[in-house]
Amino acid sequence: MNFWDAAFSLQGMTLLFFAVSLLVAFGFEFINGFHDTANAVTTVIYTRSLPATPAVVYSGIMNFLGVVTAGTGVAYGIVNLLPVELIVDKSGTPAALVMVLSLLLAGVIWNLGTWYLGLPVSSSHTLIGSILGVGLANSLLSGKGIDGVRWSKAGETGMFLFISPLIGFAAAYLLLLLMKWTVRNPILYIPPQGDDRPPKWVRGVLIGTCGGVSFAHGSNDGQKGMGLLVLVLIGFLPFHYALTVEEPNRAPKVLQGVTEIRAACEEASFELPKDVLAQMQTLELELAYKKSFEELPIANKNVADVNKADDPRWKVRMAILKVKDWIDKLVKDKQVPDDLKKKLGTIRTEQLTPVIEYVPLWVKICTAFALGLGTMIGYKRIVITVAEKIGKTHLTYAQGAAAELVAAVTIMGADIAHAPVSTTQVLSSGIAGTMAANGSGIQGGTCKKILLAWALTLPCTTLLAGLMFWLGHMIVG
Repeated sequence: MNFWDAAFSLQGMTLLFFAVSLLVAFGFEFINGFHDTANAVTTVIYTRSLPATPAVVYSGIMNFLGVVTAGTGVAYGIVNLLPVELIVDKSGTPAALVMVLSLLLAGVIWNLGTWYLGLPVSSSHTLIGSILGVGLANSLLSGKGIDGVRWSKAGETGMFLFISPLIGFAAAYLLLLLMKWTVRNPILYIPPQGDDRPPKWVRGVLIGTCGGVSFAHGSNDGQKGMGLLVLVLIGFLPFHYALTVEEPNRAPKVLQGVTEIRAACEEASFELPKDVLAQMQTLELELAYKKSFEELPIANKNVADVNKADDPRWKVRMAILKVKDWIDKLVKDKQVPDDLKKKLGTIRTEQLTPVIEYVPLWVKICTAFALGLGTMIGYKRIVITVAEKIGKTHLTYAQGAAAELVAAVTIMGADIAHAPVSTTQVLSSGIAGTMAANGSGIQGGTCKKILLAWALTLPCTTLLAGLMFWLGHMIVG
């Protein structure tokens, strides 16, 4: 069964809501393009390294390439904030439709509103706040307190988002001081006059760092859009997307992984927990003699009954997820032998994780297109704020190069670490750092507004998404 067969198996209003959810998810990434990526083109435009139109087209292309070549670690860092089984348990019901649409619409509304005001806020904070909002609202309405969110994952994500702008400020500050000490060309440290353009080598550096930030943004923020789309796909078509559709022949590798886990634990005289053993037995039973996940039947039921199906594909997914989560906890246990941790960690990474944490190729391409196209439209409001209203003087060549280089390296490093960070925060704080290092001064009023917007994004989007879910829940019962 391909995507179209799975989609058109939905009926009536559910199919309509599915289509709307996909459009809103792509809309979020489109807005992310002109909201966040405006930061990347600010320096090349304001240092006159490139005219505005070529700059945004170049940035859009680099964003596209960044998304297409991205991994999935950040995407599933976002997805895993909200227990996927929570959406699946409600698949095909009005609650699931309201949940998905609430988090999507809350993110779009906040991003559009802050863009209109010219405030460079974090799309990462926006998305995370929206996910937290629907998770909390659902669990509170269900009488389950605040268990609708994976708080440990939320804490890790919040830590990266908090630390990254501090790194951006400090690193850009220090880099500009180092440049002043080693590269003693005065023209680099004064605002451009009239129609002045940077020296060729500086222009090359600025264009290169602009491309680097754009590529890194596509690689990191593009994965957040992929994560949104994965939530939509799993929410509406859980059994079709339960297991990788890109590499269905991984079934034997999962079985091999189970065998290797048993052997590794036996060799280390480590007793497998009963619940983990039960999940491994499920995998052995369901995947025995199967060369591909396509040999597992997909529930072909009315969407209203899909959450009640005893679907082999979903059973395999949940078994893999529980074994993987057990390994995640085990490798952090100081009492477990290092050799066992290493073996199980390798099995988790190479044989289990790719089966349930994947992004279909068409999702990558469509996300890349939406982000790249968005980059080319509506960038001016944020560009003006970043270039003209953070510092008291015009951006210098050295400031632009230092801020962009730090942003590109920081975001790429976060991508390698599978950590979601904000391009907006890293680059804006980097520019502020260079202004401080250059003695250019910082416009307190603008920075206060930006900091206030950063501080309010998470609670406001959490509240907005939660209220939208509550209202939708009241309407549909």
